[in-house]
Amino acid sequence: MESVGEYSVFDKIGGRGAVHLVVEQFYDKVMNDEKLIPFFENADMQIQRGKMKAFLMMALGGPIKFTGKDLRHAHVHLVKAGLSDEHFDKVALYLDDVLEMNGVSIDLRETIASVVEQCREAVLDR
Repeated sequence: MESVGEYSVFDKIGGRGAVHLVVEQFYDKVMNDEKLIPFFENADMQIQRGKMKAFLMMALGGPIKFTGKDLRHAHVHLVKAGLSDEHFDKVALYLDDVLEMNGVSIDLRETIASVVEQCREAVLDR
């Protein structure tokens, strides 16, 4: 769980409502990227968005326990399909873009980027 001062990052960005908005806007960007769309062809995007919301809330110190697959197992089939650092970087950039669009401070965005970066090795099955 990430916290900054006495409040979690989750609280500082605006809580559950902010995470829901950010994830919706994030996937709008992802689903308009020709290089990323193939990784979601067989995904139920409503379920995918829900999983991302739950994961992000947990990762940022929110009041939720993520019960989905661990990152490595959830993404291993995507790695086999060609998921690479290039794709991970695009996803991280889109998340930062959406956070900035929603007025999240640079300090909090850097903290969130650090959390995202900590996931890279597992997501890319290394």
